[in-house]
Amino acid sequence: MVSDDQFFLAQLDNSFENSYAHLASAMQGYLRGWCQSAGKAAVIDKNRAWLHAIELLLHIEPNAKLIVCLRDLGQIYGSIEAQHQRTILVDFIDHLADYDRFGRADMLFAKDKAIGAPLISLHAVPDLPKTVQERLYFLRFEDLVAQPVACMSHLYAWLELAPHQINPQQLSIGIPESDSHYHMKYPHRQASEIKPPQRHDIPPRIQAQIASAYAWFYQSYYPKG
Repeated sequence: MVSDDQFFLAQLDNSFENSYAHLASAMQGYLRGWCQSAGKAAVIDKNRAWLHAIELLLHIEPNAKLIVCLRDLGQIYGSIEAQHQRTILVDFIDHLADYDRFGRADMLFAKDKAIGAPLISLHAVPDLPKTVQERLYFLRFEDLVAQPVACMSHLYAWLELAPHQINPQQLSIGIPESDSHYHMKYPHRQASEIKPPQRHDIPPRIQAQIASAYAWFYQSYYPKG
């Protein structure tokens, strides 16, 4: 980390403004250089850590916008559990296989685990300045599956890109991502058409625990009525 580099820190005592500007310029150059060959009006970088670092990102790239994808938490858990049952002979990268279903659900929602870690960033959104919140677009999975054309048209407009109508029955297949790194527990399956997935049956005790512990999530993004 640059912030721990003694040579860099020594420069801050007598030339903070210049040194800090050099750091900002270097980070901007890296970010823009990485995307330079894209040749597109907009570049998508898929990384769930961006929400946690949104203020840092906007400091480096003020024009950045963030699409925050949402899904019912019970169904997220259900999808992970269903995949685990299909690959039950292989443990999770963080060793959750030996837990019972309730215990595994509890661990998945821990602050450093697959579901819980992004939820911490999401929970902090109301504390962000309004100007930062205006750079966030929340897209619910259920809406996208039910109304893909309308959702994507609205998203393109928010991104200030030229209108583009997708064909949900004829989607392009991209470069496949690696699943083995996470022990085949979080597959990156792609499909040539959008179809609603089969709902997962969640044990009532687990569903009740999720609804109680994350009432703020449902109130904010899945309000009733």
